[in-house]
Amino acid sequence: MSILDKKVYINNLRFSRFSRRREERFLNRFSDFKVVRSKILQKICMRASKVLSDSLNPQERIFVVKGATIYDYALYVILEPYRRKYGIEIILGDDISDSKNLNTDSIALSLTLDDEVENILKLILKGVKIELLSSKIEYEGINLVYPLINIPRSWICSWLDVGEDKCEFSVIHDPSKDLLKFLEGIIPDIRENIYKSAYFASCKHKNI
Repeated sequence: MSILDKKVYINNLRFSRFSRRREERFLNRFSDFKVVRSKILQKICMRASKVLSDSLNPQERIFVVKGATIYDYALYVILEPYRRKYGIEIILGDDISDSKNLNTDSIALSLTLDDEVENILKLILKGVKIELLSSKIEYEGINLVYPLINIPRSWICSWLDVGEDKCEFSVIHDPSKDLLKFLEGIIPDIRENIYKSAYFASCKHKNI
């Protein structure tokens, strides 16, 4: 479960053991709280956990940029249970540069699957070498973690019930976005397939 802003997010129904009866008892005692049950949030957390299980260590100090976007907020909600699970400490700052003076072990970034795929398509359209945004593993000697790298923006927007205008960082015309929208109408799971292919090619190139 994630607890934030007087909301209890059920991010794994089976492991939370937060039945309807327990929810009723909880709300009787804490009437100013709200319990949020969302299947899409559970999908988001399940994908994020695959990254976090390989990236986090117990008692780590994880830096997160304050909630400037809905993706920063989603990142915090996903990480919040790990304070109890792994004993991590979440350190907030206004900008990634703040992490240098806060004795930080890792920095969690809100890079989504769409961000990575749009970047790949942009490089292909330019005819230049593909470099994954998530291939950067350090910032000023601090480890970088990408919990949202397998999560489409649309999932986060659907969970938080926000419109398409709030899902995009920029309204500037971007051919890579148009191409991605075209491809997703033809090829199932196009984002995942493009990312997996680029990741595989990147790993193979490093081993040559």
